[in-house]
Amino acid sequence: MTKFTDLGLSPKVLKAIADVGYDTPTPIQAEAIPPALEGRDVLGIAQTGTGKTAGFTLPMIHKLARGRARARMPRSLVLAPTRELAAQVAENFELYAKYVKLDMALLIGGVSFNEQDKLIDRGVDVLIATPGRLLDHFERGKLLLTGIEIMVVDEADRMLDMGFIPDIERIFKLTPFTRQTLFFSATMAPEITRITQEFLQNPTRVEVARQATTSENIEQKVCCFKAPNRKVEAKMKRDTLRAIIESQSETLTNGIIFCNRKVDVDIVLKSLKKHGYNAGAIHGDLDQRYRMEVLNGFRNNDIQLLVASDVAARGLDIPNVSHVFNYDVPIHSEDYVHRIGRTGRAGRSGWAFMLCLPHEQKHLDKIEELVKHPIPRLDAPVVETPKSTRAPKTDKPKQEQKPAPQKSAPAKQDKAPAKQDKAPAKSADNNEQNNRSKKSRNHKQEPKNTVKGMGDHMPAFMTQSFDFVKKDPAPQASSNDDADATDDA
Repeated sequence: MTKFTDLGLSPKVLKAIADVGYDTPTPIQAEAIPPALEGRDVLGIAQTGTGKTAGFTLPMIHKLARGRARARMPRSLVLAPTRELAAQVAENFELYAKYVKLDMALLIGGVSFNEQDKLIDRGVDVLIATPGRLLDHFERGKLLLTGIEIMVVDEADRMLDMGFIPDIERIFKLTPFTRQTLFFSATMAPEITRITQEFLQNPTRVEVARQATTSENIEQKVCCFKAPNRKVEAKMKRDTLRAIIESQSETLTNGIIFCNRKVDVDIVLKSLKKHGYNAGAIHGDLDQRYRMEVLNGFRNNDIQLLVASDVAARGLDIPNVSHVFNYDVPIHSEDYVHRIGRTGRAGRSGWAFMLCLPHEQKHLDKIEELVKHPIPRLDAPVVETPKSTRAPKTDKPKQEQKPAPQKSAPAKQDKAPAKQDKAPAKSADNNEQNNRSKKSRNHKQEPKNTVKGMGDHMPAFMTQSFDFVKKDPAPQASSNDDADATDDA
């Protein structure tokens, strides 16, 4: 069996690995580290949770141990799709480089530009950034990428999902052609393949698992159910989620609940807290400091349930997650692989549950087509039907069921004249209103060229009559004939 000592890493790096307690590399590490140490480009394909982060951090630390950084010109660059993943990569560098003197800077949103500029001005060996914040610094003239020796793209398929591919291509063009590129992804979409063919030079392809596969250590279940009507669908879905969580109380130590929409993250969190659960939330609209506090609380077991959007689906290394709950069926089938990959890591057992409503069945079919096997069904737990599910009683049946009021004939005759007396008054009022409305309409429809302003007064000259004397038309006719003749000629 291959060990870290067989990979050719420096003694200082091996000492840091031993302090962490690792002895045997994962398959992706064992196959990616040797060619990376040789200076070759690496294309690593492996499912989430296989140790890709250490697969590129360890050879980078080994190679960057010699050399000196210059101001505003980092020696290496690591691109990550989310702030949390970038922060996690930074933690790995601090962990494995504690015996090597390397300066590092983390460029992510939610942090002051001034603090990040100070780090860049001093010179850094390792620059870890999200694409957007990196380009912000570059456009402000605070950063040069012409000194990049090693460039790493982590979770490239997530970059594609988030729309970062144009930024990635631009960043590639800003770095030297002689750089070494380490490119890691869980899946290989056609767009990802195009980028690797354009920017990687004869890469060593390392694929340790079939694309879009799920770990065999994860027990998967899907609960399909139907609500009586759309008004109570959301409430019934939350009740079903809590019922499944309660059914797993014996094995549940902590869990992540994934929602497709940020607004649902807040709603589910509020519901869980209302029913006494220890829960926290994380999504892209929250402040970065708060997001890091929630993640640290979840890692330290201060928070048992983490409600999250897909910002937590990729790359976050939380090894002790026992359960994953998909509150919504992922719209993109590949996201299912990444979501449930948060559990069952490092050979541990894991459980993954998913709720599916009838309109989400089409997404479930695509997921089962991607993972090449049907997901076992789970009988929907019995939950109390909300009171609002009862069909509301309409007003029309009430009117039909009530008996018609019985009144004497004379009473009707007495009331009839009164109604007739009131009718003319109403009709007269209506006629007046109609006449007024017609006048107003006619007034509005008058042409714009109408002359106004004389009123009832007419000038005297307009009342005079004039006699017009007709002249002999013969001379005029001859002249006209001459003109016609001239025209004919």
